[in-house]
Amino acid sequence: MRDRDLYAQILGIAAPWHVTDVHLDVPAGKVEVVVEHRGEACCPTCGKPCPGYDSRPRRWRHLDTCQLQTLLVTDVPRVKCPEHGVVQVSTPWSETGSRFTALLERVVIKWLKDARFSAVARRFRLTWDEVDGIMARAVDRGLARRSELSPRRIGLDETSFQKRHEYVTVVTDLDGRRVLSVLDGRTRESVDAHFSALPASARESVEVVAMDMWRPYMDAAAKWLPNARVCFDRFHVARHLGDAVNTVRKQEHRSLRADGDRTLVGTKYLWLESPGSMRPERRSLLSQLKDVCRRTGRAWALKEMASRLWGYTSMGWARRAWLAWAARASRSKLEPMVRAARMVRKHLEGILNAVVLKATNAAAESMNAQIQRIKAMACGYRNRERFRNAILFHLGGLDLYPRPASAHTNS
Repeated sequence: MRDRDLYAQILGIAAPWHVTDVHLDVPAGKVEVVVEHRGEACCPTCGKPCPGYDSRPRRWRHLDTCQLQTLLVTDVPRVKCPEHGVVQVSTPWSETGSRFTALLERVVIKWLKDARFSAVARRFRLTWDEVDGIMARAVDRGLARRSELSPRRIGLDETSFQKRHEYVTVVTDLDGRRVLSVLDGRTRESVDAHFSALPASARESVEVVAMDMWRPYMDAAAKWLPNARVCFDRFHVARHLGDAVNTVRKQEHRSLRADGDRTLVGTKYLWLESPGSMRPERRSLLSQLKDVCRRTGRAWALKEMASRLWGYTSMGWARRAWLAWAARASRSKLEPMVRAARMVRKHLEGILNAVVLKATNAAAESMNAQIQRIKAMACGYRNRERFRNAILFHLGGLDLYPRPASAHTNS
């Protein structure tokens, strides 16, 4: 088989495209495959035959051949369509706007799913910008292919982008366990912009929105999601109560340290750990400390009491139980727990919705953990757009791959 026929088979090139020459440059480690368009050219939009206008030289990077960098070179015709004007004809080996063949992009995308960004760049001898371009095109392709979404249950959660309180907001489909969108910052304006861009049917289909007690999220949900019930996730409520317990512990620790008592040194996570998951020796230590450090012990008991209030199915009984807890916490004379009681009363409806509907932001929290792993694999991101693309690439459930060459329109 001649080298031209071989590369025509490898690249999947068929009429009206023809491989006319192959240039091998061993010292440079490259092989160039020259392709020519013969015959009638068609408009890539309407598919109608059109008169030729001119041609433009183009080069595409392909998968290496025997460790030789393989380049595909051709003069791509442009045609003058009566309806669409002067346009460049389609090429069967790549998608519009890419300087890589579809097969190379497919392999790079597959590697990016499992390997570090830098490792993929080294493996394929590409620059970071080239790999980023492949990822960005894959995300744009996936978003364009994604059908209109009408999730019933969504989550709004923030995740850190950089230090100094730099955040993005992640919108998650809680049932489909996929990221729907990544918003810049966690402001009311960014959330408003997201919801206002959705069709009315998509906004009306949302029945549950789980979130932290962040006012911009609450206000945006009230404005844009008419049928949604706001649910304050139990893990966020537990975090607030855990912070209150820890504040009581620190206050009591300072008081004990003033008398030379170091009982509470190194016990921070003991008070925050779930008793059901404790090792026997830690459970025994906690039992002893509760009797010695009474203020922290009382705060811990209130936290554990609240953790048992999530099993109700009746709104009325759940309301009575949470109001009784808030009353008891308010009488505790522990200022952090009194503030926690006020927080519960202020956000009671959202807490009760979460209790009765069994709505949880666990999927969003899981996404957050995966996002942090993505960020760690890339050694951080300086560019918000790249961070957004990485999240949607890995967690968006998108159809990322370019179409196979056979699916492209032959011109």
